[in-house]
Amino acid sequence: MTKTALLCATALLLAAAPAIAAVGPTDPQIAHIAYTAGSIDIAAAKQALARSHNRAVRSFAQQMIRDHQAVNTKAVALVKKLHVTPEDNATSQGLSKAAAAERAKLARLRGAAFDREYADNEVAYHKTVNGALESTLIPSAKNGELKSLLETGLTLFREHQMHAEQVAKRLK
Repeated sequence: MTKTALLCATALLLAAAPAIAAVGPTDPQIAHIAYTAGSIDIAAAKQALARSHNRAVRSFAQQMIRDHQAVNTKAVALVKKLHVTPEDNATSQGLSKAAAAERAKLARLRGAAFDREYADNEVAYHKTVNGALESTLIPSAKNGELKSLLETGLTLFREHQMHAEQVAKRLK
């Protein structure tokens, strides 16, 4: 995300924090947030593959698609197993809105400018999602299997953040 989009997403998460802190998001809400976050990164990666010719950016985007699809597939299997229906919520909607704005911004860029913005966005996005996983989603998860999936995702997404930072640094 750009700094503006990141600030908007962070503000949405913080605005919801008092209500979430009082009771925390429910497992169905957590499932929706996690799936939405993965889907957003898959869409961003597909956009990168369609627009970028940079080998490092394309490789990173392919990894994002592969890894986030795998986690989302596990999430879908888990909610089916648990007979849980993911519940849309303000956090999911805020993430989706900010991501749509970022995709629109990226659509106007070409070449190295696109590559830099995509990589910077991936760094910021993973920081935001990882922070939400650490501070809100994992602590609020009631179901042990859901909590375990989120913890596994956090480990993977921290690696994504580091990889995105490396790609972004090379593009400066």
